[in-house]
Amino acid sequence: MTGPVPGGADLPTLRLDELRTLFLFEALDDEQLTFLSGQGRVESHPAGATVWAEGDDATCFYVLLSGTIALSGRVRGDDVEVTRTDQRGVYGGATQAYLGDRVPQTYRNSLTALTDAEFFVLPAQTFAEVMRDWFPMAMHLLEGLFYGMRAAQNTVGERERLLALGQLSAGLTHELNNPAAAAVRATSVLRGRVAGMRQKLAMIADGRLDGRQLHRLVELQDEAVKRTATVPVRTPLAISDAEDELSDWLDDHDITGGWDLAPTLVAGGVDTPWLDQITDAVGDENREAAVRWLTYTIETELLMGEIEDAVTRISTLVSAAKQYSQLDRAPHQTVDVHELLDATLVMFNAKLPDGVRVEKHYDRTLPAIPAYAGELNQVWTNLIDNAIGAMRDTGGTLSLRTTRVDEWLCVEIGDTGPGIPADVRPRIFEPFFTTKPVGEGTGLGLDISYRIVVKKHHGDIRVESSPGDTRFQVLLPLAAG
Repeated sequence: MTGPVPGGADLPTLRLDELRTLFLFEALDDEQLTFLSGQGRVESHPAGATVWAEGDDATCFYVLLSGTIALSGRVRGDDVEVTRTDQRGVYGGATQAYLGDRVPQTYRNSLTALTDAEFFVLPAQTFAEVMRDWFPMAMHLLEGLFYGMRAAQNTVGERERLLALGQLSAGLTHELNNPAAAAVRATSVLRGRVAGMRQKLAMIADGRLDGRQLHRLVELQDEAVKRTATVPVRTPLAISDAEDELSDWLDDHDITGGWDLAPTLVAGGVDTPWLDQITDAVGDENREAAVRWLTYTIETELLMGEIEDAVTRISTLVSAAKQYSQLDRAPHQTVDVHELLDATLVMFNAKLPDGVRVEKHYDRTLPAIPAYAGELNQVWTNLIDNAIGAMRDTGGTLSLRTTRVDEWLCVEIGDTGPGIPADVRPRIFEPFFTTKPVGEGTGLGLDISYRIVVKKHHGDIRVESSPGDTRFQVLLPLAAG
């Protein structure tokens, strides 16, 4: 049997009784089957032929009559097989033609004939008309499901991002509060110490010291400042011994409250031979005032060091937050992934459980790559958050590693948690799939990550997991595609 085909040629089609053997059409009446028989055609494809290709205009709806076929998707430029079947009646192709121009009408995957195969083929426009005219109620239901699912996915995806941002913002606020409070506290103490320095200096310089002695005292003050900047790292036991030695010296030289002065002097790198120089410089009668004045000098240097460290920490956190948010930068740019990873880690500082330690193994020879930096930070956030969650109760190691794999930059994020069960692993990138308790996970973190890496950056994301060793690998192209 043949049917009309645009362009003038006739191609074979199916009889009504043959169409009724296909499960899609078994409930249709003779009039509907006659219409399909007249509109459709039978196509034959030899083994190895591409029936349709991902990304091409979706012009036809296909129903398999015979043969074995394979459905595949494009990942990193390669076609990765999703499924294969020889079941008569399976269908595909322009399955969303009924939605018209509201969605892109392109094939979402590729189909290959593994053996000689035959298909019953309907033009996409005919399939769309049949769906709208014959099944109006089903059409409303399908449209509602399609757009409702897409809207829900977008809404929950945005909520996923906002929840992550809210948690990280709370952590960042906590991180900023600590150095800010330290700076305020150090500034308050510093003000009192500077006032004490002025009083002691007035006592020392009140006609009791000649110019040579005062000059020598100022030299000792400069030396104290230098010592403060170069104090070696010592064990708690060594510090305690040094404080005891200085306390004894201060007591032996009748300086009151020596036990209170000793910790500051030790922190400034002072020892007993240096204290002897003070006596040589100003004499016994001015020794206590000089020691206290120099102690104030050391303490002010230490306090200014604390303030500098606190302000530097605040500046680093603000810089990391800017790097993480990418608010003042172009969406697509050339970026150093190590800077993005470090910025994300800073945002997680307050969320790291006590038993989780971080290890970084970066290949700093890797070049910067073209990427959407803000969206890659979302990927790192999702993967790191999952890794931390896997180790929250048991502790362990969060590892970040960068390497080069052929023409790809590989970022590996691993944890030593219990691993992903084998029966769960195939579904982890599915939208809304989660193993977390109700209310704790949206099931979109890995789906969002997959779409950012694969769809937007034309890369790949893989997972290897066993108890005590789970690793997500993100592969990104080194050059713009």
